[in-house]
Amino acid sequence: MKRIAVLTGGGDAPGLNAVIRAVVKTAILVYDCEVLGVQDGFDGFLTPGGVFPLDLAAVRGILPRGGTILGTANRGNPFARKVVRDGREVIEDVSDQVVDAIHALGLDALIVIGGDGTLHIALELGAKGVPVVGVPKTIDNDVGGTEVTFGFDTALTIATEAFDRLHTTAEAHHRVMVLELMGRDAGFIALHAGMAGGADVILIPEIPFRYEAVVAKVRERNQRGSRFSLLSVAEGAKPQGGEAVYARSGDAVYVPRLGGIGQQVGQYIEQQGFETRVTVLGHLQRGGSPTAFDRWLATRYGAAAVRTAAAGRFGRMVALRDAKVVDIPLEEALAVPKRVDVHGDAVQTARGLGISFGDE
Repeated sequence: MKRIAVLTGGGDAPGLNAVIRAVVKTAILVYDCEVLGVQDGFDGFLTPGGVFPLDLAAVRGILPRGGTILGTANRGNPFARKVVRDGREVIEDVSDQVVDAIHALGLDALIVIGGDGTLHIALELGAKGVPVVGVPKTIDNDVGGTEVTFGFDTALTIATEAFDRLHTTAEAHHRVMVLELMGRDAGFIALHAGMAGGADVILIPEIPFRYEAVVAKVRERNQRGSRFSLLSVAEGAKPQGGEAVYARSGDAVYVPRLGGIGQQVGQYIEQQGFETRVTVLGHLQRGGSPTAFDRWLATRYGAAAVRTAAAGRFGRMVALRDAKVVDIPLEEALAVPKRVDVHGDAVQTARGLGISFGDE
């Protein structure tokens, strides 16, 4: 193994720089291997100057930094790239150009750091002969095959701190506080932060809710003398028989942008006579310095990805299982997206504590 490249795709997450640092240091110090950085996801292969050397000096001091020194793009799918032809926007498959660029660079491996969408692209490029190794990244913790993705712990910590702060003002003003959190299809952030932050109601995509049941919980608390309530609402939560709320529709390149369910829940509660405020935490969950756990996990993932590549184990993804970092087939990791187990111990524990999921 003489030359490898690394890229970050999809939404940013705390810990990306820790992975890049581990990849570079392990490749150079252990395997005497050249490392190239690819800028802005797969787009870097199609952009002049989009691929450049990464040495030890380039990764010095980046361990605690959020974001990614390589840049990222959540719309950089080479199998569906938006381009302008004769003044019109069209969608083209430019994956062969990416493959040609990879081969022209003489890469022995491409390490792809990303979530479900980015890793699906990696799998498709692997089918075209690209030697890929995946690293699971997403604050939503929804990549299959691994117990946890890096970025999740930091987002969870930020969300829990938000609940701690909302708790004091909710109690002081006798208000209902609704906190809308990220979580398109998986409610791990809302569930874990809600439990850690003392939420009274948790609404997640996996359990459709009834507005009446949510208000019933608020009313019950009020009658017992608890004149405030905290609600943890995943952006992908939806009412029974209804649909998720979107702030922007999608197309062949852009996925629909969720947003607004927290406001709808808050408005309904307000209409029932309870003063309510809504906070949307948004991209605060993605930003800032990663927690110690995410730095530790991201570093282990990056080093393991290089070892996997050196062993010629391509089409694989590194994963955490039973506290050990292993590598599994990308097909296995992407076969079934990870979702909250609605019958699992976390949900059972929450229900046992009197937390409502708005479904009963």
